[in-house]
Amino acid sequence: MAPDEADPPTIPLDPTRGGAPTDELEPETLGPARVAARGSIVADDPTTQSGVYELGEVIGRGGMGEVVRARDRKIGREVALKRMRGAAPGDDERARFLREARIQARLDHPAIVPVYELAKDPAGRPYFTMKRLTGQTLVQILGSHSATRQRLLRAFADICRAIDFAHSRGIVHRDLKPANIVLGEFGEAYILDWGVARVLGDVAEVITADIDTLEGSAPVGQVLGTPGYMAPEQLRHPDVTRAADVYGLGSLLFEILAGEPLHPRGQAAIESTLSEHTVLSPAIRRPDRVVPPELDGLCLAMLLHSSKHRPTARVCADRIEQYLDGDRDLVNRRALATDLVAKARAALDDDRRADAMREASRAMALDPHVDGAAELVTRLMLQPPREEPPELRAALARADSEDIARHAKSAVPGYIMIAAFVPLIAATGVRAWWIVVGIALAALGMAIAARRFAQTPQRTFGAWIAYAIGNAAIIVLLGRLASAFTFVPALAAFITASLITYPAFVEKPRSWILLLVMIGGLLGPLGLELLGILPQSFDLRDHGMFLRGDAMELGSTLSTFTVVLASLATVLMCGIQAATLGRANRAAQHKLVAQAWHLQQLLPAPVAKA
Repeated sequence: MAPDEADPPTIPLDPTRGGAPTDELEPETLGPARVAARGSIVADDPTTQSGVYELGEVIGRGGMGEVVRARDRKIGREVALKRMRGAAPGDDERARFLREARIQARLDHPAIVPVYELAKDPAGRPYFTMKRLTGQTLVQILGSHSATRQRLLRAFADICRAIDFAHSRGIVHRDLKPANIVLGEFGEAYILDWGVARVLGDVAEVITADIDTLEGSAPVGQVLGTPGYMAPEQLRHPDVTRAADVYGLGSLLFEILAGEPLHPRGQAAIESTLSEHTVLSPAIRRPDRVVPPELDGLCLAMLLHSSKHRPTARVCADRIEQYLDGDRDLVNRRALATDLVAKARAALDDDRRADAMREASRAMALDPHVDGAAELVTRLMLQPPREEPPELRAALARADSEDIARHAKSAVPGYIMIAAFVPLIAATGVRAWWIVVGIALAALGMAIAARRFAQTPQRTFGAWIAYAIGNAAIIVLLGRLASAFTFVPALAAFITASLITYPAFVEKPRSWILLLVMIGGLLGPLGLELLGILPQSFDLRDHGMFLRGDAMELGSTLSTFTVVLASLATVLMCGIQAATLGRANRAAQHKLVAQAWHLQQLLPAPVAKA
């Protein structure tokens, strides 16, 4: 894998011109199994003639130097030999090469590759040998998903410790990125490429007095580092402090947690780094990866634009190790939980209920007894939103459909019962067959309509009005059958009460439209009788009310039995329908109570205050 494919190279950036590449070595591969290019070792190679090292293939190459696999003949161990590539390197190139070796040699830490020897070959070109690593860069590991998050976090803690050690020696790496981090095959972690490291003035005189500063040999205005992993202040000037490395570590942590780089590649990385609107939270960027709140908070702190407010590398290592060991500081957890509750309240004030629920739930996960979190969760669960989100509207529509289907299905037997009275009416005596046949057809038609409503509940309001008119027509025909003052008013009241519970008629003004339709079905024919348009079906006298029907013979024992039976059927249909709806309402109520009870079990028990 070539360097350009693995990670953007270390480059100096000119804020006005974009800069030009430096000659710092970019490791390409590590170990014989990942050889990117094979070096040709010629017979007159000065290092080979010295007889100390037996050289092998090139395992890494950059603009100024290359790393060669070698064997130390004196000791018999495998080493990595870094040498200059040019035949006649200039003084500035030599100084930079030697400076990197001396800085790396001064940092005696398990996560920093040890330097064994710094010397010159017979031609006067400097070289140094160091431990030969076998493993993979963080770029390769993140790309192949070959390590668990726990493994990566433990390696990250080791890297933080190594950077803290370098900082204690007055060294700032300035180029922390996945390509410069190697994880070994036995759990070890290493930081590579100290070629652009900066020596701080506060301890340089004591520890690194003989190391020249790189900035003195760099062109004015150049900024050294890798875009996308450099701190905002590093993009403006190379004279950065230890906090710049903490930002680089934060970029690595973000990539471990989110599974993607914090910033894009190339010129866009600079704009993203300097922008105040870049999402720095791995939990927000990738909610699907379930980032722990304490790690998300640490990452945000490490990536603060204000360098003076970032934690030290040691604090970062401590917090990672505390997380891995399960010893999470209760005070820090409560502080994080309190902050999440504040964010949840702000989200609820903006009617961002999903964000509010997420933040409140995270607060309870950190500290179940944090003030306000349980109250917010309960409020969000039980209080309806000011504006229903699309997902909620879809769920409510499904619930309405289920209610309509259940309701319409229970109405089918009632319509069939009305049609079943036709043979009994015929036996009593029929005056107008069109009314009797109309009752049978209307009742069967409404039974079919109710069945279809049960199968496909989602209908237009016009379809529901037609359904109401069909029921009103049944009331009109029954009123002409045996007068409007027999069982018809009770049946009209029952049908109206049943229809008005459908979701289509619950809200105003639709409920009033239904009432007008049903009242028209009951009183319309009576009004036409009073106007003399229809034959009068009743007569009020001193001795009582006399009823007569347009279609049915009244006065016989069988007609009396038919009217009484129709009244009993009306009571029976009302009872069956009411019982069906009552059971459904009771089940829904019990479901809500059960949900509330289970929610209460999730919430922490109140803590008694002294």
